[in-house]
Amino acid sequence: MPVVTSVDRGSPAARAGFRTGDDLISLAGHKIRDVFDLKFYSYESVLSAEILRGGKPHTLRIRKAEGEPLGLGFESYLIDEPRSCRNKCIFCFIDQMPPGMRETLYFKDDDARLSFLQGNYITLTNLSDEDVERIKLMRISPINVSVHTTDPELRCRMLQNRFAGESLRRLGELAEAGVSLNAQIVLCPGWNDGEALVRTLADLSALGEALESASVVPVGLTKFRDGLTPLRPLTAQEAADTIDAVDAAAKKMLRERQSRVFYCSDELYLTSGRELPSVEYYEDFPQLENGVGMLALFLDEFGAALDGLTAPEKPRHVSLATGRLFAPILRKAVDLLRRKCNNIDCVVYDIRNDFFGELITVAGLVTGGDLIAQLRGKPLGELLIIPKTMLRSGEDVFLDDVSVSDVERELGVPVLPVESGGVDLVDVILGL
Repeated sequence: MPVVTSVDRGSPAARAGFRTGDDLISLAGHKIRDVFDLKFYSYESVLSAEILRGGKPHTLRIRKAEGEPLGLGFESYLIDEPRSCRNKCIFCFIDQMPPGMRETLYFKDDDARLSFLQGNYITLTNLSDEDVERIKLMRISPINVSVHTTDPELRCRMLQNRFAGESLRRLGELAEAGVSLNAQIVLCPGWNDGEALVRTLADLSALGEALESASVVPVGLTKFRDGLTPLRPLTAQEAADTIDAVDAAAKKMLRERQSRVFYCSDELYLTSGRELPSVEYYEDFPQLENGVGMLALFLDEFGAALDGLTAPEKPRHVSLATGRLFAPILRKAVDLLRRKCNNIDCVVYDIRNDFFGELITVAGLVTGGDLIAQLRGKPLGELLIIPKTMLRSGEDVFLDDVSVSDVERELGVPVLPVESGGVDLVDVILGL
């Protein structure tokens, strides 16, 4: 039974008489196992709660607005323990992490609750029949699925789980029940590209309106792959062929559903040398967190921020640090800013990823140690600007446990993490 660890002052739970230390047995007659049960069965405006207090049962009456949270806190957000991954995916990034990092960074979750609540992707191999029925009952949508391939035998080999192929049937079950789905395909050349990708796109198309979006992203490879399945990055031609295959499927969906549904990550365009699509191409940016359309959105926002812009009264000398993938695009944007404001001195530094390996080029995996090592002694101006994605969510530390203050101390300059939007960056560069 979940134990109440906090009760918000003035909340419905407080008015009903909940106390810290109470064991929550049920709400509205339904046993509470996790956050899904809590949210679903506490929706009504009038309900009863069964608790244990000091080993004795009590019934509490709750009155509140419909959908209003109870105001109860528990030891963990999920109330239950998070479910760990049962797979050994050939491309798993966590298996490629260096040793000696914070223990929590090595945890592999594969939890449908985190898929819905935090946008995490799951493989479906952890779902039981009971789990699926509960998702249907509670109309939990969307569920984000790491599909990778719809060839059952190939999926078993890629996930190194003999149940990985069988679990694909969950896609159809959830779609038929009206559960919305987002899909992700991590592309590994020689494995699930080419004809295998074409099949996967066709099979996903058959899910109909339930499939809200699907992204294709290239495999990320660190230098820590000893003993793992040999993999290589995509070539420029392979990236171009992938874009063509995804575009063909997207055009078909556009005709049938007035939405592309299928998208390639920005990295595939940069690898292929193809021009980035416009912001209109990405519709409502359904896969932005997977790096799909992020660059187009940034350039559009940055350009809009330059319209009508006037130079600041005082000259500004600042520096920007980013990953090697984004650096060329950021330099072009900064050049446009300089032409508008000739008293702006802004240098862009692309950081080589020595921590994970040079094949990792995204800004979000740049570490504090690499920043210090590669920027020490460089002219950084009055401020070093970095993207917030370099830091762990909600923290001021990089993946290598180096803090922002550590970087400031070592480089002798203030460090300001900013959101990835173009408008935010222009404002920070100009000191607004």
